[in-house]
Amino acid sequence: MAVDPVCGMYVAEATDLKAEVRGRMYHFCSGTCQLTFLRPEAELKKLKRDTAISLLLATPLVVLVMILPLLAAALGWTLPYGEDETAYLGLLLATPVQFAPGWRFYRGTWDALRNRMANMDVLIALGTSAAWGYSAFVTFLPTNVLANLFGTAQRLTYFEASAFIIALILLGKYMEELAKGRASDALRKLMDLQPRTATVLRGGKEEQVPVEQVLVGDILVVRPGERIPVDGVVVDGTSSVDESMLTGESIPIDKLPGAEVFGATINKSGLLKCRASKVGQDTALAQIIKLVEDAQQSRAPIQRLVDRVAAVFVPAVVTAALVAFALWYFLTPRGFAWSLSIFIAVIIIACPCALGIATPAAIMVGTGKGAENGLLIKGAEYLERARKVTTVVFDKTGTLTKGKPSVTDVLPMGLPEADVLRLAASAEKGSEHPLGEAVVRASESRGLPLADPTDFEAIPGHGIRARVGGRAVLLGNRRLLEATGIPLGAAEGELSKLQEQGKTAMILAVDGKVAGVIAVADTVKGHSGAAIAALRRMGIEVVMLTGDNERTAKAIGRELGFDTVIAEVLPGQKVEKIRALQAGGKVVAMVGDGINDAPALAQADVGIAIGSGTDVAMEAGGIVLIKDDLRDVVASIQLSRRTVAKIRQNLFWAFFYNTAFIPVAAGALFALGLGLLLHPVFAGAAMGFSSVSVVTNSLLLKRFRPHV
Repeated sequence: MAVDPVCGMYVAEATDLKAEVRGRMYHFCSGTCQLTFLRPEAELKKLKRDTAISLLLATPLVVLVMILPLLAAALGWTLPYGEDETAYLGLLLATPVQFAPGWRFYRGTWDALRNRMANMDVLIALGTSAAWGYSAFVTFLPTNVLANLFGTAQRLTYFEASAFIIALILLGKYMEELAKGRASDALRKLMDLQPRTATVLRGGKEEQVPVEQVLVGDILVVRPGERIPVDGVVVDGTSSVDESMLTGESIPIDKLPGAEVFGATINKSGLLKCRASKVGQDTALAQIIKLVEDAQQSRAPIQRLVDRVAAVFVPAVVTAALVAFALWYFLTPRGFAWSLSIFIAVIIIACPCALGIATPAAIMVGTGKGAENGLLIKGAEYLERARKVTTVVFDKTGTLTKGKPSVTDVLPMGLPEADVLRLAASAEKGSEHPLGEAVVRASESRGLPLADPTDFEAIPGHGIRARVGGRAVLLGNRRLLEATGIPLGAAEGELSKLQEQGKTAMILAVDGKVAGVIAVADTVKGHSGAAIAALRRMGIEVVMLTGDNERTAKAIGRELGFDTVIAEVLPGQKVEKIRALQAGGKVVAMVGDGINDAPALAQADVGIAIGSGTDVAMEAGGIVLIKDDLRDVVASIQLSRRTVAKIRQNLFWAFFYNTAFIPVAAGALFALGLGLLLHPVFAGAAMGFSSVSVVTNSLLLKRFRPHV
């Protein structure tokens, strides 16, 4: 168990993800200001039961003491009961409410005071205890003693106030829990994706086992339509797998032996046999759930400010209530009962429950919405900090680009385009060089038939030489052709153009003559341009930071519209470049995917890791983009701005309720001759409404849609 640093309440901590991951629901601690997770069935049922009991006992009191007397006065009725009967009935109905459902507030008060803190439970316990205690005291006093002590023989009690305030507060808490349950829908959906059982091959036989019993190295059998139980590698069979729950990609991914598969994704067509590689807490799904859980429990920097305010606010409220009581009691002829009702109303209306949940409610919905949109936000501080970003720095290779070369241009010179590509790919068939593999992939994608090369020779730094179908083929750079005495001719001008565009150009010569030019480049991801343009429209500076050569980097920078391109940067220098930007007063977000990006991701104010990148990069990033879509960089900043806007709205309304109504509760309007006085019951209703309104406002974040 741990003590909440703000309200002093004990909160439960679950550490075993595999054991706790199912059936969990988020709750605030009983002090209502720190997120935690408790068993939903017992906690929610208890709260529902306490709320029902409180309303069942308190409602008749309100009807008898407040509603019927008003109707009787308006209609000229004579009530069949008097103050004595009301007092005894009030004691009978209010006492169970005060010390059964209301006991949670005494427990919270004790824990808070023991930790030398003051929280909203202190205010609730103090206000309702004053109402109940005074009422119980006067219930048994003779009328002459009443007159001597309080200056009136009327037996005025506030049992209806103490009971109904507790009922209203519990009703508000119950509504909050239901709302927070809806707020965590995204997380529960993720949890529900995890298969319960797995088919494992053991001793040559298929065996159904709980997924928790799958071990690394087990061979799993996954039939069409089934969810893959854990992360693994295909060892037999071919199929297509729906990975939309992880990547957001709606098109199923083809899986062949050697391909990686992930737990909770759906096998669409063929039978697969997979070797388990990650189980339990190590699977991709479990890590996603853990990240979202951690983020929803974390405290944003703005929350720490609220905590400090709340620590001062509670004692100030008690002081204000005592001052109001003293002023009415000593300076007016209203008497003790009147002054006590003022004290109770001030205490209850000022209860800062809404203040306590203003930030965590919005953080919870915001991080959940991020998970729905493929944004894993590791902590509330990243969600809050992202809104302040003024500069986004992008790594190039694997982040802006696909990370592997592709053929971009085929320029025929003497042979048809298809023959140029077919001969070049045939010569490179079986090559392990990235440029050669790119040519082969391009040929295969067009369905061109490839021949087996003979007399193959790789010439380091120049290219290759081979015979294809009896023809002498050369494929390489300018130096290769110059060394063999083959004139470039018209290829000269094309080479210069392609190189200006940052592309690697290879010249194809067949039987001693230039036959064409093939350009290869690490092509830009289709969504990179849209992401950069959206960031610039938002007034955010975009910078490319890469170790690639300056010409290639600047060509891509021009294509995508970057403000600044910093090229030829060694991995160790990336951190220095980030620090230099920060030293200039900029709030920097770094977007990267590789191991060499990890230090820069950690140095940046907000590190944004590409989900398809390395584990090291994702560990260093504060935000992980599961879908490998750079438009989600824009979405994460937009979500941050919307969430912080909700937090500020929540705080405004919380402070508005807690401060604007204190003078009303203290009787200021009555003192000014307006005849308006806030009864403690209505003060409790207003306080409860403030909490519900804050949660409801936070739930509006569920409508968030990124605009790129």
